[in-house]
Amino acid sequence: MDRLFLDANVLFSAAYREDAPLQRFWSYPAVELISSAYAVAEAERHLDAVQQIRLSKLLTTVRVVPNVPASDLPEIKLLRGKDAPILAAAIAARAPHLVTGDRRDFGAYFGKRLGGVLVLPPRDYLGRRTARRRRRSKR
Repeated sequence: MDRLFLDANVLFSAAYREDAPLQRFWSYPAVELISSAYAVAEAERHLDAVQQIRLSKLLTTVRVVPNVPASDLPEIKLLRGKDAPILAAAIAARAPHLVTGDRRDFGAYFGKRLGGVLVLPPRDYLGRRTARRRRRSKR
């Protein structure tokens, strides 16, 4: 089972439109979706009332972990202040993947592990999942 920690921008993008492509994350079997109270609040802040309702519905199947203080891990110190709580929560939740569309702050770390968490943009995770499914079907 994959366990994905979703950054605020992924939550935002999934809730922004009724047919948002990132809602595919919610349709995968054997995937646990995780986020933090910090990420949820950040996403909500930028959504209108209808979109917030859509986000609330999506969150019914997301394990929302409490905020954790940013630690002294060297990986946390690589990030700007607003991103440190995201990585800290992903590490604390022991999520193998952090899915984020934040290229400005996480882009240099795409495909790399920070504190044991593989940082991926949504497209890369979705591509890996599709490739894995194809390999299984060829067996």
